[in-house]
Amino acid sequence: MKLLNINVITRRFWRVWYRNLVVNRQNWKVSFIPPLLEPMFYLLAFGIGLSNLVGNISYGNRHVTYVQFISPALLAINIMNSAFFENTYSSYVRMYYQKTFDAMMATPLTLQEIITGEIFWGATKSVMATVVMLFVISFFGVVHYPNALLIIPVSFLGGIAFGALGMCFTSWVKNIDLFNIPIFLFITPMYLFSGTFFPLENLPLWACYLAQALPLTHLVKITRSLGLGHFDMSVIWGILYLVLFCIILFPVALSAMHRRLIK
Repeated sequence: MKLLNINVITRRFWRVWYRNLVVNRQNWKVSFIPPLLEPMFYLLAFGIGLSNLVGNISYGNRHVTYVQFISPALLAINIMNSAFFENTYSSYVRMYYQKTFDAMMATPLTLQEIITGEIFWGATKSVMATVVMLFVISFFGVVHYPNALLIIPVSFLGGIAFGALGMCFTSWVKNIDLFNIPIFLFITPMYLFSGTFFPLENLPLWACYLAQALPLTHLVKITRSLGLGHFDMSVIWGILYLVLFCIILFPVALSAMHRRLIK
């Protein structure tokens, strides 16, 4: 696949980002509810029901409760879902049904700037959802400050990574129902086997190696280390992985969408 020159992208892509922000203000209450209620449901269910069965979990050089173990992972899942679903279903609706991309391409905006604005908006949705969820789980006393505040800028990086990934799938699907394929084959396995609900050490060795290739695994390591008050090498390596993931996937997403839209 021939990659496009991303040097042609100018600050005009913020116009696309701002357009999506204005539209989002009209239904912000609907967007506000999931990151507000979801952590409460999870933490109440796991904290009351499953935590007593599991007991404490060894993480690093300490033992933590099961609720403390999964809470930062819920933040990572939230980052992934916010960006991925924004740049799949929502971007597809703007592209195919609302013809928003066609309208914007009639302006001085380039296609690269449009797609960049879309991906950055997906990352912004990740940040907004992370702030809300972090605020909620703080009342459960399961995250440690000030290290946990570093999860907020990390959520933007994770949003770029999963937004670019989502945009790659948007360039591929022929109709909106086909998004079920990447969700079933990629998002759901990451949700279950990236160290979110149990330590990776519980998996077979081959599965542990496979999990290391998944972006959510590294995002979970970052959020868990920061959420539990640590700043160790897992954070550094996780950030480097996500940066490399963005460097590779971002131009691929631009090129794939160019091939989809420019016949």
